Amino acid sequence: MVLTINVAVLLAVIILVRLRRRVQARSRSDQALTAVVVLVFGVLIAPTSFGQGVLNAVEQLAQSISESGSP
Repeated sequence: MVLTINVAVLLAVIILVRLRRRVQARSRSDQALTAVVVLVFGVLIAPTSFGQGVLNAVEQLAQSISESGSP
């Protein structure tokens, strides 16, 4: 039996575990490591259909916010 794991899923679990910690207990290096992990996760899911769906949703939200703010 061969067990495979998707790296993006593994990073998502790591992100969830790291973000559940209390904010006061984090050092600057710990925050930087979390930011790097989140950045790598974003790069991994960007070319997938899920990543494209998230991108489209964010674009629509940004467009609606910018249109509501203009006179």
